[in-house]
Amino acid sequence: MIFKDICWGLSEKDSMVNPKVSSQPKICYRPIRPSDLDILEHIHGRLFPIRYESTFFHDVVNGRDIVSWGAVDNSRPDGRSDELIGFVTARIVLAKESEIVDMLGYDSAKSDQTLVYVLTLGVVEAYRSLGIASSLIREVIKYASSIPTCRAVYLHVISYNNPAINLYKKMSFKCVRRLQGFYLINGQHYDSFLFLYYVNGGRSPCSPLELLTAIVSYMRSGFKSVAARLCKNGGRKISRRAKCKESHSLVSATPNKRNVAVECSEEDAEMKEKSENREAASIRACVTPTWVAVSLDNSI
Repeated sequence: MIFKDICWGLSEKDSMVNPKVSSQPKICYRPIRPSDLDILEHIHGRLFPIRYESTFFHDVVNGRDIVSWGAVDNSRPDGRSDELIGFVTARIVLAKESEIVDMLGYDSAKSDQTLVYVLTLGVVEAYRSLGIASSLIREVIKYASSIPTCRAVYLHVISYNNPAINLYKKMSFKCVRRLQGFYLINGQHYDSFLFLYYVNGGRSPCSPLELLTAIVSYMRSGFKSVAARLCKNGGRKISRRAKCKESHSLVSATPNKRNVAVECSEEDAEMKEKSENREAASIRACVTPTWVAVSLDNSI
């Protein structure tokens, strides 16, 4: 990642906030370089009660899995215009392997989701209250926002560091957790606050109300889907019944036609037989019994 130097000239009013800075400073921000190794280690030793390994500083200045920005005062005399007066270091971590995975919503378990974790942030005493720390944090937020898979910037701050706590709150970081005994300094445990700043659409998990709303919405959509399927299936059943009724009518009608045809042919035969019988009767002088006629009439 290539970082451009960013400079801001502070107004006369800003320079008066910190009387230890005699002249109006011209603060610039740039990536930390290998040439910053000694001063970076020296400032860390002065500012923090925690001692860092030498490998940490070498990783910072060489950009090994750590991104960093440094603040310098280009108005400083005696060849110190490029000497660090402030810094911030950070590292990209996988969301699913972080301690705040439960604070990142439903998609945090995806393998490509990342976070930016702020490792150290410091400004030498003579240059405090000039907005340098805020500017360094803004660089981290800007960097995190440029990573499509990044969902948040997070950091720890010791519980008694009120200036840092106020700074993060002012910059819209959310204090999401208090960790008991997180720091061990000179044999004594201190609590830590965990601060979080969401980027790229990252968000906290649903509140109970949001979760209930989501469940109700899901159930409604499920009921609608089931109702639609039932209506669709009901229409199919009605259609099938109508077709079956139609088919039944056609099937039952066909045998009737056949019966009528059979009955008609039988009637013709009987009529012919009657005619022949009448002819015979005329010959036999009408001696045939009446039950035959009755029997024939009942068969029609």
